[in-house]
Amino acid sequence: MIKKALLGVGLALLIPILIFGRDAGSYVKTAGESVRKAVKNEVPPEFEVQRIKDMVDHLAPEIRQCMHVIAEQQVDIEHLNEQIVARADGLADQEKILLSMTHDVDSGVKNITYANHSYTNEEVQRDLAYRFEKFKVAKEALERDRKILKARDKALKSNQKKLDEMLTQKQDLEVKVAELDARLQSIQAQSTISELNFDDSKLAQTKQAIRDLNKTLDVRERMLDVESKFVDLIPTEDVRPVPENLSAEIRGYLGREATADSGTEADKSVVLRSIDE
Repeated sequence: MIKKALLGVGLALLIPILIFGRDAGSYVKTAGESVRKAVKNEVPPEFEVQRIKDMVDHLAPEIRQCMHVIAEQQVDIEHLNEQIVARADGLADQEKILLSMTHDVDSGVKNITYANHSYTNEEVQRDLAYRFEKFKVAKEALERDRKILKARDKALKSNQKKLDEMLTQKQDLEVKVAELDARLQSIQAQSTISELNFDDSKLAQTKQAIRDLNKTLDVRERMLDVESKFVDLIPTEDVRPVPENLSAEIRGYLGREATADSGTEADKSVVLRSIDE
């Protein structure tokens, strides 16, 4: 299986050489660039925006690492500065002792007393020489520490400047990514609107239907307005005239009907009285 795969790779490399000769490398490179550009052009803008967002987010670990280095440097500088101050104070005390012992030796006194102990001038000179050598070594060490402190302080300031630049650049990138995202959303909104194609015929039919309905409603409103002007008026057409002796005619008619009906005189009087009332 592996032999077949290697054979396929060999043929894939051999065919361009056989076809294009010495220019095969140039053709392959150009073809690769064309394929790369074609693939890149097919990548959706939404994917590219998200990819850039991820790239900006991936800057955060580097920034945190820089912060960690700066914190360590600050602690180291504080400790070294404390050591330098302590050594400087110790050297100041040793310097006073050296000057005092030098004065005692130069005084020519044969016996010199320190802390209730007596020493000869020669013993003090030997001790003074030993102390002086130690003092010089300690002072050189102190100077080296001061140089180290200066170098560390310089490196700390450089890293702090680098961190500030990284934070500023990250913020600028975040703003640019936000602008890209907003621009993409605006283009998508415009594209959505442009893709909405209205049917002109249906739109015209809808407008005509609205106009027709408005006309019908206008006519109805006009009819109601005209009819309302003649409501509750006394009709003047086909009106029968009222007889002048209408009341006498009604009484006479009802009186004849009462005489024709069977009944007592009392009933007749009740009917007539009711009518009169």
